[in-house]
Amino acid sequence: MTEQRRDLWIGTYPAAGAGTPVGRGEGIWRVGLDTTTGTLTAPELVRATPAPSFLALDRASGVLYAVGEDGQGTVSAFRPTGTGLEPLGTASSGGADPCHLLVDPQGRALYVTNYSSGTLAVFRIGPDGLTGTAPDQIFGHSGTGPVADRQDGPHAHFAALAPGGAHLLVSDLGTDQLRRYRRDPETGLLADDGIAATFAPGSGPRHLVFSADGRIAYVACELDDTVTVLAWDPASATGTVVQHVPAQESGSSTVESFPSHIDRDGHRVLVTTRGPDRLATFAAGPDGLLAPAGQVSLPGDWPRHFAIVEDLVVVADQTSGTLTVLRDGVPTAQIPLPAPACVLPA
Repeated sequence: MTEQRRDLWIGTYPAAGAGTPVGRGEGIWRVGLDTTTGTLTAPELVRATPAPSFLALDRASGVLYAVGEDGQGTVSAFRPTGTGLEPLGTASSGGADPCHLLVDPQGRALYVTNYSSGTLAVFRIGPDGLTGTAPDQIFGHSGTGPVADRQDGPHAHFAALAPGGAHLLVSDLGTDQLRRYRRDPETGLLADDGIAATFAPGSGPRHLVFSADGRIAYVACELDDTVTVLAWDPASATGTVVQHVPAQESGSSTVESFPSHIDRDGHRVLVTTRGPDRLATFAAGPDGLLAPAGQVSLPGDWPRHFAIVEDLVVVADQTSGTLTVLRDGVPTAQIPLPAPACVLPA
């Protein structure tokens, strides 16, 4: 059997977890994944850097970006080399506790969502990474939600391009909204363009993924433990709620559940839930609506993020400090790795 290796970059929290003091040994790790056997190599700490809880790769230039998730948020750029990660610069993230990064497909801009401040920052980037030490644009927001301890203000959590690429969307956990920004086709810079979708009060939209044809958006809602389905109108870049699906099967757990990451594999939609620590699968019908298609209990705790690599799912288990690989819901490997928070195929 021939080994088919894929390298994975792993972003981490401080070992004591999110919200604890940064700079205590956390960093960016590299792990090799054998896609034939589903096994992992021993993890390698490639670069010690504070709280790189989310990573993004500019595949055109090869530059790797990492947040520094702290009250004094940062974004850092690195160039992978044969021996490690060469630092290319660090900038202010334009807010507090940056938690997500998205690279413009043309490699012109980097979009940063700052959770605690609720701000969206935009950086011009070049082939050697960041072009300045501060964002070129910062967009704020206002509003609250009914969950007092989690929705005291805007909390930007995730950014995605709308189908067609004319708009950038930001899921705001604090205001139960999907914020919309119009993209300049020449520069990748943005202009505030209002609200693309409004969710049920207290739902807490976190991460999202679009169907292959762009007609449907699937949104993992952290606070009400659902997947919300939006019918997407590309002409107006607006979503309309058409379905709420419980992320957990009825009666399957008495533990409070917090959906984290969501992604799509063909006509299947996958979502991880923290608390019950499960991977839920939904089948998307011809109309885009979801039907439960099974759940598996994960061997790790607090599955914060995952990546689909061919027919494998690689899960970052934050609080158990493990990285787990599954094929068809069956674990094929698990290795220790301190407080993993993001899995990024190289």
